[in-house]
Amino acid sequence: MEPQIDTGAATTAKGSVRVQEPTRAERLIARRAAESRATVPDLELAAIVDMSAMVAARSELGAAAGTESAPSLTAVIVKACAIALCESPRANACYRDGHFELYSRVNVGVAITTGDSFAVPTVTDADVKSVSEVSAELRSLAASVRAGTITPPELAGATFTVANLGTLGVSAFNPPVVPPQAAILAVGAVREVPVVRNGDIVRGDEMQLTLACDHRILYGALAAKFLARIRALLERPQELLG
Repeated sequence: MEPQIDTGAATTAKGSVRVQEPTRAERLIARRAAESRATVPDLELAAIVDMSAMVAARSELGAAAGTESAPSLTAVIVKACAIALCESPRANACYRDGHFELYSRVNVGVAITTGDSFAVPTVTDADVKSVSEVSAELRSLAASVRAGTITPPELAGATFTVANLGTLGVSAFNPPVVPPQAAILAVGAVREVPVVRNGDIVRGDEMQLTLACDHRILYGALAAKFLARIRALLERPQELLG
C-alpha cells in the first residue's frame, strides 16, 4: 500500500488535498525525466513504417502457432532495434564527461505500464536472442512488473529504450531520452490507412516511430540512418521472423 496523507477538510476551491508519496521507482523516473530535460540536448526524428507485410506475417504465425505463441509486436520491434544497434555503435552508447562510451552488449529496456505507473525492465543481449525468445522474456518481465516482484538487476543495464504506447491507442509521442543512454524509440499504434499501390487505392497498415536522441553523440545523419534501418527491418518481416 502506498503511503498517503489526507489533509482533511477542504480549505480551497480545489477541495480537500490528498498527498501521495511516490514509490521508489516513481522517484527514480521523476529524477531521470528532470535530468533528461535539463541536461540532454535532444534531437527528434520521426518515420512512418509500412506495417502491411508485418501484420500479415504475424497473423499467419498466430494462425499456425496460436495467438499466445506468436511473438508480440513489441518483441519484434525490440529485435529490430537490437539488430540496428549492432550496426550503429553510436546509438548503443552514451556521452559522459566529455567523451563517448560505446557498449559491447546490446541491452534493450522496454517501458511496461502497470496501473498508474510504469517500469522499464531490460532484455539483455537482445541481439543474440530470437524474436520468440525476446517475446517470452518480455511476457515474463511484464508478469513480474504487474506482480511487483521485478528485481533491481532486471531493471538495470539498458543501453537503449523502447516505449510502445501504441497498445494504448497513442499514434505518436515525444519521449525524453533516458540518461545516460544515447536514444529512445517511441512506438505509435498500427493504423489502417488507404495507400496507393500500382495506381490503385488499397488498405494498408502504418505505424509512426519517433526517435529521440542525445545530439552530443548521435547526430542527425547517424540518427536518420539508424531509424531508417529499423524501419527497413520492420517492413521486411522475413528478416526478423524467419
